[in-house]
Amino acid sequence: MLQYLKITNLALLESASIEFDHGFTVVTGETGAGKSVLLGALSLLAGSRSDKTKIRSGEDLCTVEASLYFEDSDVLDAELQEMGFPKCEEGLLILKRTLHRKKPSRISINGSIATLANLQQLGGHWIDFHGPGEPQRLLQSECQLEMIDLYAKLEREAGAYRADYGHWREVLGKLDRLWSEESLSLEQVDFLRSQIERIDQLELTEEAIEQLETDFNRVSSSQELLGLANSLSDGLTGDEGALNVLSQLSRSSSEAAELDPSLENLSQRLDSLILEVQELGNDYDLVGSSLNFEPEFAAEVEAKMSIWQELRRKYGRDVKDVQEARDAMEKRIDEQSDIEGTLNRLQGEADSLESTLRAQAAKLSTKRLKAGKTLAKEAEGMLLDLGFKKGRCSVELVKDKNLKPYGDALPELQFSPNVGEPLQPLAKVASSGELARVMLALKSILAKVDRIPVLVFDEVDANVGGEIGRVVGEKMRQIANSHQVFCITHLPQVAAIGQSHFLVEKDQSGARATVSISQLEGSGEERVLELARMLGDRNATAARSHAKDLLAG
Repeated sequence: MLQYLKITNLALLESASIEFDHGFTVVTGETGAGKSVLLGALSLLAGSRSDKTKIRSGEDLCTVEASLYFEDSDVLDAELQEMGFPKCEEGLLILKRTLHRKKPSRISINGSIATLANLQQLGGHWIDFHGPGEPQRLLQSECQLEMIDLYAKLEREAGAYRADYGHWREVLGKLDRLWSEESLSLEQVDFLRSQIERIDQLELTEEAIEQLETDFNRVSSSQELLGLANSLSDGLTGDEGALNVLSQLSRSSSEAAELDPSLENLSQRLDSLILEVQELGNDYDLVGSSLNFEPEFAAEVEAKMSIWQELRRKYGRDVKDVQEARDAMEKRIDEQSDIEGTLNRLQGEADSLESTLRAQAAKLSTKRLKAGKTLAKEAEGMLLDLGFKKGRCSVELVKDKNLKPYGDALPELQFSPNVGEPLQPLAKVASSGELARVMLALKSILAKVDRIPVLVFDEVDANVGGEIGRVVGEKMRQIANSHQVFCITHLPQVAAIGQSHFLVEKDQSGARATVSISQLEGSGEERVLELARMLGDRNATAARSHAKDLLAG
C-alpha cells in the first residue's frame, strides 16, 4: 500500500506531505481545483513521461517521492534484484523522481539511480489507473480478453502460446525468404566458391592476420632495412669503424693506467665499451642476414596480403566481418545445393508448430469461453445492484480464420440493459453511463484475482447519480477490502463512503494561484461542509443535514 507521498513544486502545488491509510480513499474538490495534481504525482512515480511544464512556475525543480509497504515483497524483491536494485527493507519500497528545468531528470529506486524504463517496469507491479476513458477500453476485444485471462488465471498459458507463436512466425519468415530468393546460376556458385577458397588461403584468425601484416611490413621494407643494417654493422666493426678506433684508444688507456693505477677503472670501462660495440656490430650483421628472404616466401606474403586487402574492401574491416561473409556464402551454397530439402524441412517444422499452436489455441478458447460465461453471469449479479434490474450479460467467441498472437478467437462481451431486448455487442447498446457501470462491475469481480495493490479511479462514477451513485461507492469500498483504492469523485454519495477523505482546493487570493491538499476527518464539520458543497450549497441547512445523513448512512 501507498503509505507516504511528498510533492514539491508540481504544477500549482508548492508543497504537500501526505500519509495514507489502507482501504477506500476519496479525493474531492471544485472543478479546476487541481485534483489532477495528486494523479500527476502518482503517474510520475509509475513511470509516465513528462516535461518541464509540470514544474511550478518560477521554480527550478519538482520532486515527487513515496514509500510503499508490501506485507509480502518476495515477488517484488525478485523483480528488483533482476533489475539490479536493492531489495525492500522490511517490505518498504522507496521511489523518488525529480524534474529539473535545466538539467536531466533524476530517478531513484530504494536509493539507487534508475531509469524511466525501470520505473515503468516497476509501476506495473504496484499501481493501476482507471480514468474516464477506461470504460471505452471495455469496447475493445483485447481489453475483454485481458480481463478474461486474468479472471481465469490464464496469463502463464497465454504467455507460453505467444512464445510458441513467435517461433512459428520466425520459421514462416525463413520460408518466405527462401521462396523469394532467386536460384543461383552455376557461374554464381563458382564465384562464391572461389571467394571461399581465397578466404581459406589465409587461415583466417586474428593471430594469422597479425603475423601476415608483420611479415608483409618486413618484406616490403627489407631492402631499405638491409642497407641500414649493413651500414651500421660496417660503421661499428668495419676496418674503419668504431671498433678499430676504440681498440687504438684502449692501448693508450692501458698505458695511462700503468702510469697512474687510479685510472685502471676508466681503462676497464673502455674495454667494456669495446665488447658492447663488437656485439652490436654482430647483431646488426645478423639483422642483415635475416632480411635476405627467399623469393618464394616474399612472393607468398605479398600475394596473401593482396588477397586480404581485397577481402577487406569487399566484406569488412576486420577478421570477424570477413569470416561472417564466408560463412554466409557457404550457407547460401548449401541451401542452393539442397534447396528443395531445406524448404521441405522448414515446411515440416512450420506445419508441426502450427498443429501444436492450433491445439493450444483451441484449449485456450475453451477455457476462455467457460471463464467468460462465468464472469458474465457474476457481472449480472453486480449489475443488478448498479440499477440494471433486468440487465443481462454474456460472452461469445469470434473465431479467426488464421492464428493470431492471442490465439484463434477473440471474446465479444454482449449486453442487454433492458428486459425484452436481445443481447448485442456492448458497443452497440451501452451508453457512457452504462459502460462505466459495466466496467465497475467487472473490476469489482476481478479485484479478487488482481495482484496490483493500488487502484486509482479517476471519475469513473461520471454519468451516474442518485441511488446508483451510492452503490458505485459501495462497490469501490468492497474492492478496497483487498486493495488500496483512490477515487477522484464529484458525487457526494461516493465521497461519503470513503474511509479517508482528502480535499483539494485552489487559492487565488494572493499574487499567484496555489493548490493545497488537506485531510477531512471522520464526520467532522469540514467534511460535512464539503459534502454539502457537492450537494449544491454548503450554506444551506438542508444540504448540511443531507451531508450528515450520508455520512451516518
